[in-house]
Amino acid sequence: MPLVRLPSRRLLNRSVHAVWRWVEQVGDVAPGTDLADGFGRFGRGSCLGFPIATLYGASAIHIGEDTLVGRFATLSVGYGPTQTVLPHRALVVGDRCVLGARICVTAHESITIGDDVWFGQDVFISDASHGYQDPDVPVGQQFGAHQPVSIGSGSWIGHGAIILPGATIGRNCVVAAGSVVRGIVEDHTVVGGVPARVIRRLEPGVGWVTPTAKVEASRPAP
Repeated sequence: MPLVRLPSRRLLNRSVHAVWRWVEQVGDVAPGTDLADGFGRFGRGSCLGFPIATLYGASAIHIGEDTLVGRFATLSVGYGPTQTVLPHRALVVGDRCVLGARICVTAHESITIGDDVWFGQDVFISDASHGYQDPDVPVGQQFGAHQPVSIGSGSWIGHGAIILPGATIGRNCVVAAGSVVRGIVEDHTVVGGVPARVIRRLEPGVGWVTPTAKVEASRPAP
């Protein structure tokens, strides 16, 4: 026989979800809240969803206007909350960005994200990694060099992508889901894979060109 749901259980379930929705709304970080005041800048109309996974070094984080950061996000500057000396603008996010749920952006020197950049969920970005050159020291204790990262305006970073230290992604680029990006991605380029490679690139006056020089000229829809 199917499980009989008692009216009291239904009421309790409804109440729990109503309370959780209320907590999510009032827990969001927005201009005029204490957490937002701790940022280097927290632009008008922007929101950091609740709950937050990790947040430290907020004084070195600058977020533009009308930008949405999803729930369970990690935004951090430095090597831990006890680090007191931080770069002034270690993590800069532009206007009208959408950074999906569970993203992790860890800056040590400089990560810059332009305007109108959209992320899928679970995107990871860092401007530092770990070394492994000394065989007698645990890898986790060998801090790598700081290599600034930048993402140009209008770009799309797909679900689960990883942006490695030193990566420079141009304007209006697409990074396919699950890709691992290092090095330079020129403007108007689609990349994908591990490591990410060029899939298509826009050639002015020609169209979208694949690495094999196959042209996919822009045509009006039939």
